[in-house]
Amino acid sequence: MKIVEAGGLGLRTRRGWVYRDVDLTVHSGELHAVTGPPGSGRTSLLLALAGRFPHSHGELRRHGPAALGQVAGVHEPDPTLTVAEHITERLLLLGPVPRRRRRLVPVAALRARRAYRRDAYAAAIAGAGFTDAPLHPDRYGRDLTPADRQVLGLVLASLAGPSLIVADDVDAGADRPERQWIWAALQRLAGQGYAVIASARSVEAEVAATAHRIGDPAPPTPALTAVEVPA
Repeated sequence: MKIVEAGGLGLRTRRGWVYRDVDLTVHSGELHAVTGPPGSGRTSLLLALAGRFPHSHGELRRHGPAALGQVAGVHEPDPTLTVAEHITERLLLLGPVPRRRRRLVPVAALRARRAYRRDAYAAAIAGAGFTDAPLHPDRYGRDLTPADRQVLGLVLASLAGPSLIVADDVDAGADRPERQWIWAALQRLAGQGYAVIASARSVEAEVAATAHRIGDPAPPTPALTAVEVPA
């Protein structure tokens, strides 16, 4: 099932193009990676695909709800809450799944939302398929490493049972083992049926993801040479 369809998508401001000419189609169960150098518009594009930021050019269709993982400066952990408290708070805010949506919400997310009073942390981690997550329930948001923030963001995003999960700069501040774990976690989410889009500077070689590179500078225009005309 198609979850995201973008054609010629772009954002232009008074300062110029933020990103432009983006074409991508994402189906349920697929992992896509948006790569590019810093300042290439990756975050703005990701937020636009999730319906959290405008675009000025092209067409965008999204089928089903989207949830944000970690997006620095936009969607981050509260420094004063523990990991477990983040999960409990999110479950309380989400409340029970409406009966009309139960067939659309992954079984794992339903179980997590029903079990939160018993053990919110364990239910949420298991529901996301992250039982091996390097994440401690009593660690405060202010003490989380960049990799911890990514993992928590993905767990919280999965609780809503969305069609699309997006996460930004998944390789920022992470060493190679952490990057490998995060990409494996993204693949697991896709394997559960979510459409997943992540941005990064690059994709680990062993990751099965469809990559879209944006923001590369245009090749320089060759200098014109004067043509000598015979007298």
